[in-house]
Amino acid sequence: MNIIIYTDGAASGNPGPGGYGALLMTPDKKHYKELFEGFRATTNNRMELLAVIVALEKIKRPGCNVVVYSDSKYVVDAVEKGWLFTWEKTGFKKKKNADLWKRFLEVYRKHLVKFIWVKGHNGNKYNERCDELAVAAYNLPNLKTDEGYEQAISSDEPDLFE
Repeated sequence: MNIIIYTDGAASGNPGPGGYGALLMTPDKKHYKELFEGFRATTNNRMELLAVIVALEKIKRPGCNVVVYSDSKYVVDAVEKGWLFTWEKTGFKKKKNADLWKRFLEVYRKHLVKFIWVKGHNGNKYNERCDELAVAAYNLPNLKTDEGYEQAISSDEPDLFE
C-alpha cells in the first residue's frame, strides 16, 4: 500500500508552547486523516520529528511504501543523508532528542519510507494545512507535557546543593 504523509511542527518561542500537525492519505485521497497535538514546553525540532513519528505510528499495516513530505531540514537530512544511523551507532551520544529519534527508528523500520523536503510557507496546500494544525494545537487549552523535553532540561540543570 502507498501512503503519503505531510507533517509540520511549530513552537511559539523556541522553547515554548509547541504543536505538530500531520496528515496521512492514500494517493487517490480515498483515505485521509489529520492529526495534531500541543505541548506546554518544547522545541520546534521536537515537534517536527514528533509529527512524523505519530503519523507513521497510525499506519496499521507494516511494510507500506510511505513518502513523507516535510519542511524540516533537521528531520529530512538526518534520515536521507544518513546522519541518524551514525548517531544510532554512537548511542546518540551528545545528540538532542534521542528519545524521539529512538522512537522514530522503531516505527521507521516497519515501512519503506522516503523523505522529500518541501519549502515551508510556499503555497503547498498540504504543508500549509499541517502548519495550521500545528499552530492551532499549541493554542489549545490544557497542553500536554513533552516529558522527554522537560526531563532533558531538568537533567541539564546543575545541582543546587551538596
